[in-house]
Order: sequence, then C-alpha cells, then structure tokens
Amino acid sequence: MKKIINKPEDVVKECLMGLQMANTDTLEYIPEKEVIYRKNMDKKVAVISGGGAGHEPLHAGFVGKGMLDAAVSGNVFSSPSPDRIEAAIEKVEKGQGVLFVIKNYSGDIMNFGMAQDMAEMEGIQVESVVVKDDVAVPDSTYSTGRRGIAGTMFVHKIAGAMAETGAPLSEVAGVAREVVENLRSMGMAMSPCILPAVGRPGFTLGENEIEIGMGIHGEPGVEKTTMKTAKEIAAILLQKILDDYDYAGSEVAVLVNGLGGTPLMELYILNYEVQNLLKEKNITAYKTFVGNYTTSLEMTGCSLSLLKLNDKMKTLLDASCDTPALKVD
Repeated sequence: MKKIINKPEDVVKECLMGLQMANTDTLEYIPEKEVIYRKNMDKKVAVISGGGAGHEPLHAGFVGKGMLDAAVSGNVFSSPSPDRIEAAIEKVEKGQGVLFVIKNYSGDIMNFGMAQDMAEMEGIQVESVVVKDDVAVPDSTYSTGRRGIAGTMFVHKIAGAMAETGAPLSEVAGVAREVVENLRSMGMAMSPCILPAVGRPGFTLGENEIEIGMGIHGEPGVEKTTMKTAKEIAAILLQKILDDYDYAGSEVAVLVNGLGGTPLMELYILNYEVQNLLKEKNITAYKTFVGNYTTSLEMTGCSLSLLKLNDKMKTLLDASCDTPALKVD
C-alpha cells in the first residue's frame, strides 16, 4: 500500500483538519466529532449531510455558502455516529429547522434517524431527504433499495440554494425531494481501491475486466465484462438510466463523475460521447459538470448522473455558491 498518510486511524481527522486549514475564512472543524461547518451562517434552515469518509470532496467539500451548512464524517466507508450528527446540529441550527440529506445506506439511515429523534425531543424541527439515485441494482449489500451516489451533489446544491433564500423548512425539503425524484445515476469501475486500515484491495478485477454498476464502496454491480471504448461505456451507462426514467424532450443537468483514479482527460472524452448521445435522443444538456465529486478513494471508473430540470431547479442550480469543491459566481 502506497498512500500519503500517517497512521491509518488518523486519516479522517487529518483530512478534515487539512481541509479546514485550506479554508480558514469560511470553515470550522469540531475535533473528535469529525464535523466541518460554516462560519458566519445567516439565520436560515440548516442543511446537513454526511456519511463515510473516502468519497471526497463529498461531503465536507460542499460545505459553504449556497450548499451545505455542515458535513458529518464517519470512518472510511462507515456511517457517522448520532453524537457526531448532534454536534453538527448544535453548531448550525438557527431556530429555522434542519434538513438532513442522507444517502440510502442502512447505517446512514439508522444513525441520522436517531439524531433526528433526539433533536425533535429538544424541540428542533427536522426533515430528512433520502437520496437513492443509483439505477444499477434495486437492492444491495449496503442498502435497502437503491444506493445514493454522485447525484447527491445536485441535492446539496439545489436544497442549499433554496435554504439560502430564507425559504421555510417545508419548501427546502420539498425541492430536495423533487430533485431526488428526477435524478438517476449509473456507474462502472475498472479497478479496486485500498482502504487505509486494511492495506489491500477490497475486490479484484481482471486486467481487461470492468464491472458495470459497481457501487462506491465496491458493492456488486450488474455485470462484469471486458474493457470498452468511451463511446460504448457512455452508451451503456446512459441507456441504463433512460430505461429507468424518461428524459426525452427534457432539459437536464449532467454530471460525469470520476471515482478518484480516472484522469480528467478520460472523463472529458466520456462527456463528449454522452453529449452526442443526448442530442441524438432529444435531451438538452442545460448545465454539465465534469470531475471528481463523489469518489471512492483511488478507484478508477466513473458514473453518469442526469437530473431533469424545471425553471425553479434551473434557477437554484445557477445560484451562487462558495465551497471548496464547487464555486458558482
């Protein structure tokens, strides 16, 4: 194992401290709780998300004006505990309520649910939205129903923008659920990743083998096959999405996401093929994002996400934000 780390047990806290030190004007870190939260937050609905570490920049990289107000990290690929989520609420809840954005994994659902129960016992209003954008498999090892993957970034962006307007909790939660309903993603992997505490790959793929639909923790996909061209991969991922949801005639936000080890050159080539296919299918790309937004340590591979947009979502997607991983003027 070759990684730029100190002790495996310290990777999460040292990662978050390094993130905060690079953004001292806008972010704070809570030691031992592994929470990154906004400085100088206005009185508004607080938007909180989180999950296991190892998917950077998700979630802490999206903390800032116009997106998340706090992100709570568990250990690598492990859910954060309820006490960590409580610590985040204490820092950013301003009397307007809290929205939890939760990816659909059993540990996240359970621990954020416990934190919600405890907050409501203290008189804090909390709404939860569960992201389940992965069309690869209906059920998986880690989740009940579809997994939450890279499309989560769109929920953070649009819900965060709505909260920034001063809208009440019901409206912020409502637009977040609208995003989830119109969002689909599909991914593939070309190589495994190595967890720092384990020191070896979590699974194996042959030299010319890829897995279609593999999850961001190495969960099984829909099939193993031989390596394909960018054009073939784009067609496979897009068709799986279109088989699940009708985007014909729609304006969409597109996310071509890298899993951590794929060069940007290859992601842009994939985007070129995706955009050509969208035109053929009468789908208009309103805004496109290409890069590493939800990674899996150093796994090579990618995912494709489509979000069907209406005028409200377009306005919120275009709204300004200032976070370490996404800035919109």
